[in-house]
Amino acid sequence: MFDVLTIAAVTDELSDRVVNGRIQKVIQLDDLSYGLEIFNHGKRRMLVARASSQTPGLYLSDTRLTADPDQVSPLLLLLRKYARGGFVVGVEQPPLERIVRLSIAKRFFPDNRADDDEDLDNEAAELVYTHLVIELMGRHSNVILIDDENRVMDSAKRVTQEMSRVRPILPHREYQMPPPQTKHDPRNLDAEIAATLIADGENKTQLTQHLVRSVNGFSPQMAHEAVFRAFETADLKIRDIADDDQAPRKLADGVRAVIQSMEQGVWEPSVYVDDGSVRAFAPIQLFHMAEYEREAYPTISEAIERALEAGGVQRPVRHAQRRETLVADIQNAVERADARVRSLTEQLDRAEQGDELRQKGELIYAYLWKINPGDAELDADGTIVKLHPDLSASDNAQRYFERYHRLKQATENLPKLLKRAQAELDYMRQLRTQAEQADGIEQIEQLRREFELHEAERAADASEGKKKGARQPKPKNPDSYRTDRSDIIYVGRSGPQNERVVFDMAGPNDTWLHARGLPGSHVVIHWAGQPDDEILEHAASLAAWYSSGRTSTTVEVDATECRFVRKIRGAGPGMVTYRHERTLNVRPRSPEDIGFDGKHAPAGSNTGKSRQ
Repeated sequence: MFDVLTIAAVTDELSDRVVNGRIQKVIQLDDLSYGLEIFNHGKRRMLVARASSQTPGLYLSDTRLTADPDQVSPLLLLLRKYARGGFVVGVEQPPLERIVRLSIAKRFFPDNRADDDEDLDNEAAELVYTHLVIELMGRHSNVILIDDENRVMDSAKRVTQEMSRVRPILPHREYQMPPPQTKHDPRNLDAEIAATLIADGENKTQLTQHLVRSVNGFSPQMAHEAVFRAFETADLKIRDIADDDQAPRKLADGVRAVIQSMEQGVWEPSVYVDDGSVRAFAPIQLFHMAEYEREAYPTISEAIERALEAGGVQRPVRHAQRRETLVADIQNAVERADARVRSLTEQLDRAEQGDELRQKGELIYAYLWKINPGDAELDADGTIVKLHPDLSASDNAQRYFERYHRLKQATENLPKLLKRAQAELDYMRQLRTQAEQADGIEQIEQLRREFELHEAERAADASEGKKKGARQPKPKNPDSYRTDRSDIIYVGRSGPQNERVVFDMAGPNDTWLHARGLPGSHVVIHWAGQPDDEILEHAASLAAWYSSGRTSTTVEVDATECRFVRKIRGAGPGMVTYRHERTLNVRPRSPEDIGFDGKHAPAGSNTGKSRQ
């Protein structure tokens, strides 16, 4: 987790390894990731800065990463001009912020020519300072280049006034730090302050959650570790320690134990693994994770790379390209399905003309007395009916009736076909959203297989006698998060996973959530006890996050009991209808923003199928 503790360790490592180093190369790894190749102490290393909302990061890599030639952004061009050939002259972390500021100096001659070969002391050149600010703040992560007068030159993500009235990030605007938080400073937290902190909490609130809300810079992972070091368990509520006179001192000692590495600069980079799956990484030992295998690393960057590799994001170029190729293929299918829906809709509109043909035939019979042989039209009280002058009135009427019956027969199946086409379009849009949000190579490949199998079945349906595509393979376990009171929140990240969490893993009284009217993931809460409004809101925020409304300020999310959710016959996996819903209006939030620290519940255990 990139909390203030991890970022402090990264800052110390960069200060030791890249300060006074020369930036040899600047590359763009994907749309939100950049690499700076820095030569220092006789060795080249790649500094990777990632502004992805799902996998932000900053670390040094010894791997030779290659650029994505299709990714050229304004920020990349500016970095090439002001950073390539320059020297790293400083690295700092603002106190208790998830921000690293990399200061770069580069010479420019009076003719605006940059010199890459001379020493910094070349008196004929002007020394220009720029600063690369890497903000690792979940969905608000960014990579920003600012000048020496604190003006934004450009950024990986441009934040407009409409997106943030408090802190827009646009070229030529002054760079502003995030607003200060009115929380306790962990560096000064003593027993007296800890007593006040405990007294301010509600009895039923988890102590770890209260620490995150009350102590500046504290992440859920840091809070769990502090509480565990203080009381030898992290599963405590405020009421459990309210009457303990020693609790404030113990809590203060636990907080100091967690942050002392930041103050002393002594680190123990660790990765915690369970059956090959990385559960957490940190720059210190996490005693509350002692049940898992600990892997020790000499640097925090190596620990970060190990964790990111396990998550499928070590090779950002290859993975980004595969994801973009998959999204492009699905987009073609979306456009094809959309064109079919439009075509069928137009045919259905034309079918409504059949009633007009029938009415004209009836008008001819009603006004036979007005029609003379050779008439080219009939005026039936203002309604003009065209006639064939060589046909009798009766034959003209029969001609209209025959056209009406032919059109009716041709369009009888249109409503059914339109319904199927709309279901296909909805499924393709859902699959596209899931592909756009896929954050690991395994998930990308799972979605690729789902898409290819669906396309094979669609082609088989269109060609009689051909064998249908293979059945969908058993889906991987969905994402799952355990709350402090042992509720489990499941998130389907593909069509088969969506089906599994609703129809295989959930009980009838569990709660199903989905962004209203938007493609996205199914989210299910398997309740450990009575439903809880705060947990429901957290799950709704996850449903909004894993939908196409992720970048919106608020999203409407429907919630209902799982027994009211039904599959749509003939539609793609995960397509459902539902009833008896209530609608919540929530802000999209990632698992990290909500406070889930990567501690997944074992998927498939303690599921709703055992409930009565």
